[in-house]
Amino acid sequence: MKVVVVGGGWAGCAASLSALKQGAEVILIERTDMLLGTGLVGGIMRNNGRFTAAEEMMAMSGGELFELIDQNCLHHNIDFPGHRHASLYNVATMEPLVKKFLLSKNLDLHLSTRAEEVEMEGNRIKAVTGKQKDEKIRFEGDVFVDTTGTAGPPSNCTKYGNGCVMCILRCPTFGGRISLTAKTGIKEMVGRKGEQIGAMSGSCKILKESLSQKIINLLNEKGVAVISIPPSERSQGKLAIKACQQYALPEFEENLVLLNTGHAKLMVPFFPLEVLRRIPGCENARYEDPYAGGLGNSIRYIGMSPREDSLKVKGVENLFCAGEKAGLLVGHTEAIVTGTLAGHNAVKYILKEKPLLLPTSLAVGDAITYVRTQMETEEGLAYKYTFSGSIYFDRMKQKNLYTTQIKEIERRVAESGMTGIFSQRTR
Repeated sequence: MKVVVVGGGWAGCAASLSALKQGAEVILIERTDMLLGTGLVGGIMRNNGRFTAAEEMMAMSGGELFELIDQNCLHHNIDFPGHRHASLYNVATMEPLVKKFLLSKNLDLHLSTRAEEVEMEGNRIKAVTGKQKDEKIRFEGDVFVDTTGTAGPPSNCTKYGNGCVMCILRCPTFGGRISLTAKTGIKEMVGRKGEQIGAMSGSCKILKESLSQKIINLLNEKGVAVISIPPSERSQGKLAIKACQQYALPEFEENLVLLNTGHAKLMVPFFPLEVLRRIPGCENARYEDPYAGGLGNSIRYIGMSPREDSLKVKGVENLFCAGEKAGLLVGHTEAIVTGTLAGHNAVKYILKEKPLLLPTSLAVGDAITYVRTQMETEEGLAYKYTFSGSIYFDRMKQKNLYTTQIKEIERRVAESGMTGIFSQRTR
């Protein structure tokens, strides 16, 4: 059983691990020289309904990556505007831990490798071809998982945003994202809201050392610093363009909200540097990601796969998707959830078994189904969905799916018949 995963963000890592647990040989192709993608500068976990989702996955034996993250957090159980009981992992040290963990599971990992084309047999993918540095590559597989994301290449950031802002995706160095789904000839879905195509990444990173010692101390001790922005320096309406709509709250326009993830995570899509440096404590501030964080951020949600609730891509017999490729689900938790399901179902496909569908009595199953139905409407394509806020977190609370009581979560998983499902070897 050979599974080829293209894209090494959180979704690709989760899909690879899930397929490995089912006994498959797994090849993971990542175009850059590091895993995790936007997870290299993210870091927020377990806030609001993400706590519930993570614990559901752990009860289903799909929680190894969440456990690894929990062990590498700088802060646990912190609150910031609109968000409770968040954990913040260390973005500086997370990637090597994940890489070492996956390699210990016998993952066949190919970094600095681009899957540029697909070989088709009818409506099946036979192989992906491309380059590993300067060498040509060709990987055959029984099934493929598209976790290539939706951000970039630079032409999209220029056309729909403020240009290439030199973000962690490093398209100018490693080449822009290439969508496996698009290469098969499937028409992808595009997020849009009014005139805005896609959405801008929702936060920046500031070198913590460039801030005042008072702010540094507050971040190191509390994990969060909320600094009032003088009314004359506030920018109205900027939050509406964010991918992360759970942060589109007045508090994020009226204050600088900084989180300690190793760097200082600034919860706005961009903030003019000259204005930032007029705020007390930020006189010497310098952006770490993106480098042009005073002007803009990366554009995302431009190419999503039409898919089923099993995460199989519609129109291609042996292609699954996860992460942002699976739709308007925002966040690392969401990527790990969809990646785990996609990798599991990839093996079920090879064995000609019925795919696993996560029940809507659980938040993870309800989110996958709900987002798929919303994306099939013009109105639904205008929004983003996440366990941590905005539309979907409201739905979680309305459906009584949100809870931080671990025993209650375990009971619900057991009642749904899903306990340990991801560790049960498919036959």
